[in-house]
Amino acid sequence: MSFLQQRFSSKKAPVNTSFFYGWVIVLLSALAVFFSGPGQTYSISLFIDEYIKEFGWSRSMVSSIYSTATLLAGLLLFLVGRMIDKYGQRKMAIVIGGMLAFACFWNSFVSNVIMLFIGFFLIRLFGQGSMSLLPNTLVPQWFIKYRGRAFSFMAIGGFVSSAALPIINAWLITHYNWQTTWVVWGILLLLIFLPLAFLFIRNKPEDIGLLPDDTKITPQQEGMNQPEEVLEENWTLQEARKTSTFWLLLFIVAIPALVNTGLTFHLVSILGEGGMSPAIAAMILSLMAILGFPITFISGFILERVKVNILLALIFIGEMIMIVIMLFTDTLLMAILFGVVWGITGGVERITLSIVWPTYFGRQHIGSIKGIAMTMMVIGSAFGPLPFGVAFDLFHGYTEILLITLILPIAAVIASLLAKKPQK
Repeated sequence: MSFLQQRFSSKKAPVNTSFFYGWVIVLLSALAVFFSGPGQTYSISLFIDEYIKEFGWSRSMVSSIYSTATLLAGLLLFLVGRMIDKYGQRKMAIVIGGMLAFACFWNSFVSNVIMLFIGFFLIRLFGQGSMSLLPNTLVPQWFIKYRGRAFSFMAIGGFVSSAALPIINAWLITHYNWQTTWVVWGILLLLIFLPLAFLFIRNKPEDIGLLPDDTKITPQQEGMNQPEEVLEENWTLQEARKTSTFWLLLFIVAIPALVNTGLTFHLVSILGEGGMSPAIAAMILSLMAILGFPITFISGFILERVKVNILLALIFIGEMIMIVIMLFTDTLLMAILFGVVWGITGGVERITLSIVWPTYFGRQHIGSIKGIAMTMMVIGSAFGPLPFGVAFDLFHGYTEILLITLILPIAAVIASLLAKKPQK
């Protein structure tokens, strides 16, 4: 019996399925993306006005605390990526899920600016950062040929989260209070995500006697100790950093994070300038998620056939259109149009920014590589709310900052066209 046959014959999946176990991993990854929600801006934005109203803090001060905490969290994500490569996704899912639950409980007790800073830091590090990084490094381990569609199904968790959490948070805050809302999410993480992650997550198909995409071992591969060598070209972080594509992609992934976070964080206030209620803002966030849902599937399948950098360029063209619409949004109809364009752009963005890294650099060191990318994304999101908050306090409106923000997607279109797949 060959080495590979011995290696794969004695390992079993946690449960027997009539289909490739990788699709169970996709389901669990979608659940992880859903539970990143409490740390995402579309969820936190519903708490901002409550903090300002209850504690009398200024919008720019809350924005500054949020941005600083997010920046600090982002700077630590590369360490999380390295830990995922070292300890595996299963162990890290338990640690990250537990810490995110703790972060939710902590935020329910916030009563001063120091506690607010710590709460924002924890929820951004373990929610938006780590809980997003985890599934984005897990799914590429299980799929290569069908990676696009796997990411499409995984992204369902994100769209359900972004559609449901604003409405759920608004309802809980209105009928109970913001403290209870945080406690609810902490309890759900402990009761749902942690047990399922412990029981069913496996780090890679080789751990249960399989190969990515359920690939079968051919006679030519039987003598190879590392079958992944014939499936995909893998880069180390050190090798990837020597390519211009790596640095272009880091710039590219930071832009949507910066723009989207700035808009989402202040969406209630921006729409309020046009006389619209917080309920309308929550509706727009949900509309964006609902419209982005079918686009996700289309993007995933298209990415198995079309170059990634072309779709990246289209994302930023969509962002340019979106910002221009926001400049003229003063009616419900314009707000809905903004949500439609935002949803379409976000649908393409979610898949493309996730799949570009394993597509370009392989799966063996994806934790370390994607950890750097997530650091840039969180740093981008850290700088998103602050300029909007300062601009509002300075100009008593958002027109000036929206015009300045338009420069970023224009530059990103150029970078996307230059970011072609590197060759060793």
